[in-house]
This record gives sequence, C-alpha cells and structure tokens, in this order.
Amino acid sequence: MVAQSLSSLLGRASIDDHEEVIQSCNEALAKSKSDINAQYIKAIALLKLDRYEEALRVLETGDSALKQQASLEYAYALYKCSRLEEALVAVTQSNGGRGAGHLEAQVSYRAEHFRRAAEIYEKLSQDKESHRHEENDLSINSWATDAQLQWKGESEYVRHDRPSREDLESFETAYNAACLNIAKGAFAQGEVLLSRAKNICQTSEELSSEDRAAELLPISVQHLYVLIKQGKTEQAESLLKEISVEDIPELSTKRVARNNIVLAQQTAVNPYILYKSLHETPEAVDADRLFGFQDNALTGNSHAADLLVQKYDGMIRSTVKGLSKFPCPSTEASANLLSVYNAAGHAEGQTGPKALKQILPLLERRPKDLGLLLTVVQLYVDAGNTTSAITAVERSLRALEESISEADQDARFNPGLLSVLVSLYQTEGRKLQIRSTLAQAASYWRTKPEAPTSLLRAAAKSLLYSDSPSDLATAGDLFKSLYQKDSSDRIATAGYVASQATLDYSQVESHIDQLPAINDLVADIDISALESAGIAPSASSAAHAAALASARKRSAADKEKPATKRIRKSRLPKDFDSAKKPDPERWLPLRDRSSYRPKGKKGKQRAADRTQGGPVSEKQEPAAQQQQSASGGGSNAKKNKKKGKR
Repeated sequence: MVAQSLSSLLGRASIDDHEEVIQSCNEALAKSKSDINAQYIKAIALLKLDRYEEALRVLETGDSALKQQASLEYAYALYKCSRLEEALVAVTQSNGGRGAGHLEAQVSYRAEHFRRAAEIYEKLSQDKESHRHEENDLSINSWATDAQLQWKGESEYVRHDRPSREDLESFETAYNAACLNIAKGAFAQGEVLLSRAKNICQTSEELSSEDRAAELLPISVQHLYVLIKQGKTEQAESLLKEISVEDIPELSTKRVARNNIVLAQQTAVNPYILYKSLHETPEAVDADRLFGFQDNALTGNSHAADLLVQKYDGMIRSTVKGLSKFPCPSTEASANLLSVYNAAGHAEGQTGPKALKQILPLLERRPKDLGLLLTVVQLYVDAGNTTSAITAVERSLRALEESISEADQDARFNPGLLSVLVSLYQTEGRKLQIRSTLAQAASYWRTKPEAPTSLLRAAAKSLLYSDSPSDLATAGDLFKSLYQKDSSDRIATAGYVASQATLDYSQVESHIDQLPAINDLVADIDISALESAGIAPSASSAAHAAALASARKRSAADKEKPATKRIRKSRLPKDFDSAKKPDPERWLPLRDRSSYRPKGKKGKQRAADRTQGGPVSEKQEPAAQQQQSASGGGSNAKKNKKKGKR
C-alpha cells in the first residue's frame, strides 16, 4: 500500500505541481503519521517551493530514520534557515557524495570558513570526469572564495592569480576576479575587470531584462567603490545615476550601496546629514547578513558618524552591548573595533594626553581588552612615549598569563599582539627581550595543532643570532618542524642547515643538496653593473671613508686660499699649545714689544729717551757718540795690531 501510494506520488510529481505533491503527502500522512516516504517527499516539495522553515519542521518532527534518509536535504534546510554550524555537522555526516561536497563548500563559504571552502572546491575540480558540466560553477565559486580569503587577510591560501581567457568569457567569473584584485588593492585592474563584467552582462542573451538589471546592480555598486578609492569623483557621480537603491532586494547589498553613495555625494560637510543617511537602511540578518569585513567597515563608518554628531553616551552604550556578545579577551576584529570606538566615546573627541587620561582608567579595569590595549599603545606611540607603551602591553600580558583559561593563553601568545610588542622592542633596541618573547611563544605554539607558521619562523630566525647552543638547538627543532610540515619551504630548510651546521654537520649534510646552488642564485646578477654602481657601505665604513676623503682632498673654495705651511714639531717649543693664538710680536726683541715694561729708575729713563717724538737731551748725545767711537776704535786697534813680543 505504501509502495503504491509512493508510486502514485512520484507519477504526479513534476516541476510545476509541487503544491499537489504536498497535498497528496498530507492525505497520506493523515492516514499514517509515521509514513517516512510521504514525509520525505513532502520535505523535498517544500524545499523546491523555497519554504525552507516548513521543510525543516517536517524533517525535525520525524524520527532519526527520516533524518538519515534525508540527510542531505536536512543539511540544506538548515543552511537556508541560517543555522550554519548545525548544517555543517549534518552535511559532514551525510552520504550525499559529490552533492554533499558542493553543499559543504557553500555552507563553509557562508559561515566564513573560506579555507575549508577553497579546499573542497580544489578537490572537486581535480575530478576531471565528474566536473565537466560543473566547470563554470566551480570556477566562479573558487574565484569568489579566493577573494574572500584575500579580504580576510589570509592571502597565503589564495590559489588564483590572473584570470584566463575562459574566465573572462563569463561575467560572474570576471566580477569575482575583479573582487580579488580590489581586495589586493589593485583598483585599476579591478576597474578594468568590472567594466568587462558589465559589458558581458549587458550583452548576454541568456538573461532576461529583469535578471540583467538584478545582476548589474551589485557590479555597479562595486564599481562605485573602486571609483571612490581612486578619487575619480566625476565618474562616481555619473555612475550614481545608474544605481537605484530602492530597487535592490537584498538588504546587505542595499546597505553597502547606500554607504558608497553617501560617501560619493560628499555629504560629510554636514555631519547630521551624513549620520541620517548612514542609518536609513536597517541591518541585514540571517542569510542576508554582511560578511565580517563588510560589517566591520560599515560599523566603523556608523560609529564615526556618531562621533561627528557627538553622540558619545549612545555610542558607549551600543559598543558595551556589542562587546557583551564576545568573550574577553577576544582576538576577533569586530570585537576589537567595538573596543576602539568605546574608548573614543569615553575620550569625547579628545586626542593625545587628554584622551589617555580618560582611557587609562578603563584599561586598569579591563586589562584583557585587547582592542582597548592597542588603542592606548597607539596613543603612547603617537606621543613618542614607547616605554610607556611597552609597559602597558607587558602589564596586560601578565594579566593573561596568570589566568588558567586556555582562551586567555591563546590570546597571550597571539601572533598579532606579540608582533606589536616585538616592534616596540625593536624601536628601543631590546634584542634580548625580542628573543625571549619569541622563544616563549614558540614553545607554547609548538604543542598546538594549528601553530602559526609566521610566528614559529620569526622565533627560529631570532634564535639563530644567539650564541647559546640550547637556543641554536631550539631554532633547529623549529626549522625542522616547519620543514616537515612543508618540504618545499626553502627558508625552513636553510634555517635548519644554518642552525645545525655548527653543532652537528652530519645531521644537515643530506639537506644541503636541497638548497639552490650559489650560481643559480646569482645567475641574473650583472656584476659589471654592480661594480660601476658601487656597493653601499655600512654606516661606520662610510664615516671612515668620508674622513679620509676630507683629509686628502680640499674643496674648490679651499683651493682658492693659500696653503698653510706645515711646521715640524722639532721647530716648535716644548710648551706649544695649538689651541692658543701665538703672539704676533714674538719675533721682536723684548724691549721693542708693546708689552715691555722696564724695571728701575735708569730703565724707565732709557725707555723715555727712546720714545718717538719725546725730548732729546743734548748733554748725553756726545757721550753716546764717544762711547760708540771708543768701542769701534778699540775693535779696529785690536785687529791692526801686529803679533810679536811686547
């Protein structure tokens, strides 16, 4: 009887009569409420009519056998009702084959687990036989996933680089490729791809006029954002005529469009008009909600408008309400953004030391609030007070370290937070603190399954500069673990060789062949060009070379002056001091110098007689002449006297 009724239902089923199928299922269920086949068919019909909540209610009221039979449909109903985490559990437990893989990728994408979604799409694309009719869909979805990875800051997992010719033949793929370039900051290339996507969409014969208009709206909204970022105000204003916000059905797209239009129209001259415009569109929820990076940007714009209209108390209350939904500490960007605006509300528009005076008491009460901590650090750094910034970070880290919570310990050794501390240490040249901080973090994360590769690599590099054998051994272990995780990581291989070569060369001898040869590394280097350009010297060698150059050469201005004669040291007196200016009368006799002062009565008289223009004594002049003649005559007499006996 059940088989006959089921065959009757299947015979009536078509793409146009789902309501009749549901009516027939209801008649069957009225006779037997436990008819699993009727429940199953009814749920499928409800899903095809987009009545997802009713379909979910049918599946959840049934027993476990129904959920097992309709596991894929149950996961899809959970996904469409925005119960994403439950949908992920259900789809992973289903045996839906390739269809389950597509559903899991879509649920992971909507739940912002983009790395998992990218892995699934990569796996689905490798099955060449099964995905021939899915090639276009897989390309579109994988490009969209890579764009989301780039926006989320996980660029190392992005697989696409440049779109192929086949990718540019579809407006969906061209649009997603444009989004990837926009996420990278390549706005010019993104604008070119957006223009191509718009042209393909406008000339597509497969789309109806309504579908074409619906597809062009998000492309135009994204194009408007690109024009704003490039400062192309006139083009942005002309594009505004093509965008009708009221015609956008999705609240998420409508809110983004409203935000971009407000910024393009330069309404910021009046903060109250800006505030009103940004709050016209209600927030999207459930399946239509914004992605994390979008919500952060629009929330930031909304709170910035609150600050402009001085709604400090209201912003403090709203941010406190939002923060209550997150654990403390939290490394989520959205939670830390709320902390920043909460601090701005307490500062009431003040900056610098005045803002610190209002915010520091908050940090004392909430030392584990990472967003508040980073705000304080930024204010200290702007004021040039790096030491106080370091003290604030170290105080919060001690508060986290004293906690027994695993979440607190993960926040304590968060790579982003530690990178801030290491940067502050580098500013003050604290090399030992940098090494100890990174080593402590590496020892913590090595025991975790999802250890941050960038932090382990930075810690290993830092330990290489240590003279301690234990630090070198730790660096070697870190590089070895990185190499085991990714054998193509040449940095890990080189670091392992460098750390162990001085300790035990036999352990790394086999790894040397994996490193690139020196000739390959310098093959594209023009040695002649380097020699002609010269090598940039270090600071010390540059100073020494400058001193030698100044000692050996004189400038053109110096050459015009007469060269100073060099005096040998042997010709200088023993008490010679080059710092003192020599006496210009040092070559004159003592009695002829202006500083000469004769002693005694006779000396003063002789000095007066020699004074130019003074009175001359006539009595003394012949005597002087006589004395001179006598001395002269006596001298000649001695010369002319002949030798002989007296």
